[in-house]
Amino acid sequence: MAASVGTTPGGTTPAGMTPAGTTPESEKDTEFQEHEKILCPDFLSVAQITEMLAEDVDGVQQKLEKFLNFRSLQTCLKEASLLDYYVSGFLWARGMDFSIIQYSKFMTLLDMLLHNLRTLHMSLEDSIKWLREVMAEIGPSHSQKNEEWNIFDVKQANAIVDYLKISLFQHYKLYEFLFFSAREEIVIGTELFLLTFFKKFHVTP
Repeated sequence: MAASVGTTPGGTTPAGMTPAGTTPESEKDTEFQEHEKILCPDFLSVAQITEMLAEDVDGVQQKLEKFLNFRSLQTCLKEASLLDYYVSGFLWARGMDFSIIQYSKFMTLLDMLLHNLRTLHMSLEDSIKWLREVMAEIGPSHSQKNEEWNIFDVKQANAIVDYLKISLFQHYKLYEFLFFSAREEIVIGTELFLLTFFKKFHVTP
């Protein structure tokens, strides 16, 4: 009977066998390095997160406005809505009492979800599927060998999913409109309505 094989970059390696020149320890290091690439690069640096943690709500908004280089908040619906999205997310995370690394991964998760929508035109269904896959990597795992890599525990992971349901997924079509509608299609009345809508339905402490 032919030996089963597992696909690896550049070829195949018999399942359950260690390639020549490698050790279980080096394999574990390689797996860890691959795991570290999840949700990278970081959306915010440790220094930026630390600065924001020392601020009140207005201070957090001002810091993010600076970090994101938003200059047209009073006239640009997209900038105002995106700032609200990130500020609301950060304030929610503060209510969860996250560690610095948890803040970093959560904020990067928020950014990657919008990146997938904006650049990959990812549908709502695909975004939910992508989120499940990412949370399986950074959230609680049934695998003992990955236990040390868990960034969020079960309660935190569930809370993150629930937050994203009401802050992004529930209003996904509005974000699609925000990114893909021509500027001339967004009349002043629509801008005012959408801005009020985003402010009303985002979750804040």
